[in-house]
This record gives sequence, C-alpha cells and structure tokens, in this order.
Amino acid sequence: MGDCLASVQWADQIVVVDAESEDETVRIAREYTPHVFVQPWEGFGAAKNFALQQCDREWVLWLDADERVTPELAEEIQKNVRSTDCAGFEMPRLAYFLGRWIRHGGWYPGWVLRLFRRNAGKFNEKKVHEGLVVQGKIGRLRNHLLHYTDRTIAHYFNKFNRYTSLAAQQLDEENVRFHLRDLLFRPPYMFLRMYFLKRGFLDGLQGFILAAFSASYVLAKYAKLWEIQRHPGQQGPEARRGISSENARVSEKLMPLN
Repeated sequence: MGDCLASVQWADQIVVVDAESEDETVRIAREYTPHVFVQPWEGFGAAKNFALQQCDREWVLWLDADERVTPELAEEIQKNVRSTDCAGFEMPRLAYFLGRWIRHGGWYPGWVLRLFRRNAGKFNEKKVHEGLVVQGKIGRLRNHLLHYTDRTIAHYFNKFNRYTSLAAQQLDEENVRFHLRDLLFRPPYMFLRMYFLKRGFLDGLQGFILAAFSASYVLAKYAKLWEIQRHPGQQGPEARRGISSENARVSEKLMPLN
C-alpha cells in the first residue's frame, strides 16, 4: 500500500476507500492522504464508484494496492492530460509473478484502461474483474504500469478460492449453464493457449506455473458453477457473501489529476 501511494504523490488528490480491513491499510493510507474512507464491503465496482464520487478533478487515475506508477509513466500522464481530445488512456501493465517479470503467456503488454476523465467514466459492478467503461475516444500511453502480483504461491491460492467462488456466482447470475465440456476442454485449452500459443514457456518455470495455475482457476470456476446449479441455495457462507471485507483487504485508490 505505501509503495503504491508513494508512486503517485505527484497527483493533486489521492482518494482511498477501504472495505473495513483489519490490517494496517487505513493507518498507512492516512500517512499519504486525508481522503481515506472506510466503507462496508459491497463489491469491487461499488467501492470504485464510491471512490469516484469523492474525486473533484477532471482527470482520474485508479490503481490497486499492488500496482506502481513509474516516474516515466507519471511524466507521460501529466503531459498527456494537459492537452488531449481523449476521454481516457490505456497503459501497458507489466506483471511481476513469483520473482520474475512476465512478458509472455498473454499477460503482456496487458493493456489496461486506468486514466480517464471523471465525468466520462463509470465502473461496472461485476463480482470479479470489474471494468471501467469510458464514453469517448481512448488513447494509449507507452510507459509501464507495474503490477506486483502474486509474490508467493501461498498468496496466489489465498485469493484463488474467493475469486473462483465469485466467478462461478457471476456465471450463474448470467444464466450460464454448466456443461461437462466446460471441465473437459476449457482448462487444457487455457494451459495450451498460455504456455504454447502465447509462448509462456519463454518465461521459464514461472511461465509454466502461471499457465498451470490459470488452467486450475478455470477448472475450479466451472466445478463451482456445477456445484451451485446442482444444489441451488446451499452454498456456504463465503459463497453467499462473496469476498468478506476481513479477508479481501480491499482498498480502491483513485488519484484525481489537474
């Protein structure tokens, strides 16, 4: 958290929304900004939209706690927002996974839409992988947004169960029906696509592990969809509540600019 906020001290305003976490998130955030809000957990998209309502500048940049803005990206952002007809900008995200920068497997350049005009953007409220919807022209920046994702295998699987549960719930709510072929073909296809078609093998052992874990994610997601639809209404507390604020330690950070 601290490294993330330190990388955007050049912003005019920093807004942090915390989902009632029990770690040091709020204390650390208040060392960098007075605009820290603690809210009950209602989902990623809802948290981001609440944070957006607290911003009062024309341009907004949003980050997750494990992301960093490089000095080069900061300079490029400040230069572009001064004079442009774009409503938003995508930037290439470079991920650090188990001690290695991942440049293959479909993860790089990993274009993400993070910089946008406040009045032109809104977050959807999907249970997982919520997205930003911006009305208007979208440009692209050249410099990297750094993503310090799973530094240990334990950290990856700490998120794995929660995220696959939410992903399965989302599929069910979208009326996606489970089929056996989902388990038979989707996981191996994910591995083959990432490791061979997208050349994940060039990222060494980390590339193999990432492809294997991603295939396992798909397997778990569809197995949980089968479970939900086989026993509707009988999911455990975690499945019903989604990600709890205690475990998620969610903090949404928006940096209003100029």
